Amino acid sequence: MIVEGISSGWHRSPFQGFSVEFAQHRPYVPGDDIRRLDWKVFAKTDRLQIKQTHQETTLDLIVMVDSSGSMNYGSRTFEDASGEGKKTSLDGRSNWTKYDHATALAAALSYITLHQGDRAGLFVYADEIRASVRRSSSHGTWRQIVGALSLLPLDLQNRGRPTALSRAVDQAVASVTNRCLIALVSDFFCEPEELQEVVARLRHRRHDVIAFQVLDQAELLFDFPEPAPFEGLENEGRVRLDPRAIRDSYLELINAHVEKIEKIFRGAGYDYQRLSTHDWLGPPMAAFVARRNSILKRSKYA
Repeated sequence: MIVEGISSGWHRSPFQGFSVEFAQHRPYVPGDDIRRLDWKVFAKTDRLQIKQTHQETTLDLIVMVDSSGSMNYGSRTFEDASGEGKKTSLDGRSNWTKYDHATALAAALSYITLHQGDRAGLFVYADEIRASVRRSSSHGTWRQIVGALSLLPLDLQNRGRPTALSRAVDQAVASVTNRCLIALVSDFFCEPEELQEVVARLRHRRHDVIAFQVLDQAELLFDFPEPAPFEGLENEGRVRLDPRAIRDSYLELINAHVEKIEKIFRGAGYDYQRLSTHDWLGPPMAAFVARRNSILKRSKYA
């Protein structure tokens, strides 16, 4: 349902090579393969021109989904989010969490990738890699990815685990020998300095990155009306406070943090998209696909 009506099209390699789709001409220089000469152009202009073409290539997508304790938060009811009238999840939860939203996104990204004949793989992480699916384009890969994503919410031991993005990324890319498109799906409740180092290492390895920051609406608005106990989901403890008294300060801090996360990714030349658990995934997915298609078209005719 998420990807209905969304088509990412076929991507092109930025490299030039032997293929069927014409890209451009360039003047012949000694040493070029004469089989690539365009004799029709020579007949019309009496100039030797080399025909260059775009080379189609396969894409390796690696989706990394954060399953740390903070991703278990959700203020939206499962009945409202599912769209199918279900009041609870399979493991009995009544709220649609950030992890639920992240898994739906990961499944949609994998589906699009596999549907166009490319390879997709998965890493689910918290303080380390918790589950993985090997990159493949086979028909059963999407079921494996969905299966891995659906198992972790049932794992009670996974709740409360802290985030160790740096360690998880190092573990994931250790098995990668080629350049990949890495989709990071997380709330990015981590130190910006740690994220800056992670992004620098990925850029050094020449991977492309898409960052999806998944946040709950309550985290962005902090519109709790009454004093209540607030408990850290990654073993930070519990504190009772009046949210109305600290709302302005909280909003200033959370907005500054989100802006810093976006700046880190965009500063490295990577894509960044913020998602709210209270919004449907279709529009941001369509906007993302359209943006990447426009980039591909510009690079094709540049």
